[in-house]
Amino acid sequence: MILSLIAQRIALGLLLLMAVSVLIFAGTQILPGDVAQSILGQSATPVALENLRKEMGLNDPAYVRYFHWLFGIIHGDLGTALTSKLDIATSIKERLWNTLFLAFWAAIISVPLAIILGLVAVRYRNGPIDKLISGFALASTSLPEFFIGYLLVYFFAVKFQIFPGTSMVYDGMPFLDRMQAIALPCTALMLGVLAHMMRMTRAAILNVMQSAYIETAELKGLTAFEVIREHALFNALAPIINVVILNLAYLVVGVVVVEVIFVYPGMGQYLVDHVAKRDVPVVQAVGLIFAAVYIFLNVVADVTSILANPRLRHPR
Repeated sequence: MILSLIAQRIALGLLLLMAVSVLIFAGTQILPGDVAQSILGQSATPVALENLRKEMGLNDPAYVRYFHWLFGIIHGDLGTALTSKLDIATSIKERLWNTLFLAFWAAIISVPLAIILGLVAVRYRNGPIDKLISGFALASTSLPEFFIGYLLVYFFAVKFQIFPGTSMVYDGMPFLDRMQAIALPCTALMLGVLAHMMRMTRAAILNVMQSAYIETAELKGLTAFEVIREHALFNALAPIINVVILNLAYLVVGVVVVEVIFVYPGMGQYLVDHVAKRDVPVVQAVGLIFAAVYIFLNVVADVTSILANPRLRHPR
């Protein structure tokens, strides 16, 4: 039964990824203007434009170009960048590592902190501490990431000059220097997901705290923290794990704005640079990678919820 449910989620994920690939390809094809003209410039001759269109396969029907692109993706060929003539897979490798490195440290800090703050808010619910934590979460959720990023740059890079305003990293960079370079973008990402995870943790535990067995545990003389730790937290794990994994997906695919603000050499910056250059193969490849990561982590969230919640394993 469990294996059947997991197989269904994986199959749905693959179908969704296929549908997203169609949307990504169609979206890049219906953009106004001529790709060949934008690459060669206004001074290009008609012969040069026609040769480039033929080289890029732009004269073929759209469905032929889509299946050719999809066939290459399946075999690990992401294509060649139009502007630099470099292999996209090779160019993306280091960029993807930089993005995952940034998202990893943002997750390492934000996930435990969100759960701890959620537990503390439940322990002191409706009190000053709970209101302070909830107010911070509401403010953090209300402020867009680019605004938080600019605030961090102003105070910590310009005014106090503690951290660099641009997060330039390179291969072989010492670990401590790299950590200092990503401090501000990591903080901006962390604040973006911390509030959501904390509020969901608080809501999930408060929902469990209404159960009869919680009242029984309290009547036994257990302290509030013991009740939360030994009884409420475990039964609230399914929604907490679900929201944590979904926020991890956001950390990976939602870094575009943060990377642009801090000039961080990751996937987001790479995507924005090539959107400006109208480099369609790069835009398609990066968009599909982001979609694949997001869908994969959503499937992981669904499977984890099924394994953590017996009621989902036996639907009526």
